[in-house]
Amino acid sequence: MSYNYPMKTEQYIKGRKIYVWSESFAIVKAKAAMPDAFAVTNDQSEITVVIDQSKIKEESIISVDKDWKILTFDMTLPLELVGFLSKISRVMADRNISIFVISAYSTDHILVKEKDLAEAVSALRQLGCIINDR
Repeated sequence: MSYNYPMKTEQYIKGRKIYVWSESFAIVKAKAAMPDAFAVTNDQSEITVVIDQSKIKEESIISVDKDWKILTFDMTLPLELVGFLSKISRVMADRNISIFVISAYSTDHILVKEKDLAEAVSALRQLGCIINDR
């Protein structure tokens, strides 16, 4: 999708879909990557794995934080789009909701704690997003 630069984030995401994954996820500081992980980040100081809680390999855990839900922005986000994550994080921060962000080439995903899911969904609906279950 092309757009006339600069487009405001609110204009770009209004009417777009966001999917809420049914699984509960864990964010793991791990000794190694785990099979079937949603995402693995291996930087110079640690390995972080985001994985369905039912698929955690206990022997690989250094530290774990459970009960996260993934919300996937089902839209191609142009690399030139400025302020997308800023807008999303501000909306969540205004509601005291912590997020964990994963960016892919074409889109972004945010994780919110299960206890905050209803409030996060409400906030995104107020931005004009359409929320679907995956």
